[in-house]
Amino acid sequence: MTTTVSVLYDSREAAAAAVRDLKVIGLSDDDISVLSADSGETPAHPHEDHAHEILSDAGTGAAVGAGLGGAGGLIAGLGLVTLPGLGAVLAAGWLASTAAGAAAGAAVGGAAGGLIGALTADGIDESDAHVYAEAVRRGGTLVVARVPNLRLDAARTVLDAHTGVSVPERRAAYEGEGWAGFDEQTPMHEKRPRLPGQPGRI
Repeated sequence: MTTTVSVLYDSREAAAAAVRDLKVIGLSDDDISVLSADSGETPAHPHEDHAHEILSDAGTGAAVGAGLGGAGGLIAGLGLVTLPGLGAVLAAGWLASTAAGAAAGAAVGGAAGGLIGALTADGIDESDAHVYAEAVRRGGTLVVARVPNLRLDAARTVLDAHTGVSVPERRAAYEGEGWAGFDEQTPMHEKRPRLPGQPGRI
């Protein structure tokens, strides 16, 4: 039996460290997914390249759906994939391909699609999934892992050790500016900026 655990990070470097430590406790590449907004920028910090290397390890050999290596090409091994409401995101692991498939299925059958559909299908609370999707749209990095129950406590300790975002606090902050949930129909040029005081990517 496995349980899906997820943590949102404002820093790609923190997310990369979490991925590294998940692998240290025995999770395989196939168990870990990462989604991060594509800044379209060259890393401006000497540790960023190392962070990208760690993140790319999580998706080695994993299909991340159509659009892999699209506009902007590959960035240190992370594939670019386009998701509804998010545009191009850097992706590694199973989640992006699942999200792309969920979006296609939703277009046909009317079910929840895109990232929201993929997360909820894997057992993540829909309210949290909306916060995750909005945060990725604004520049955050999401780490999701399928963890054998025997390693669940260790995985949660690892993920919590790297300064993840409090989902209830982030939801309250978004709602304070009038946000009512992630909307895939919102044009990318109208996406809201980071909250004041929210750390930028490293």
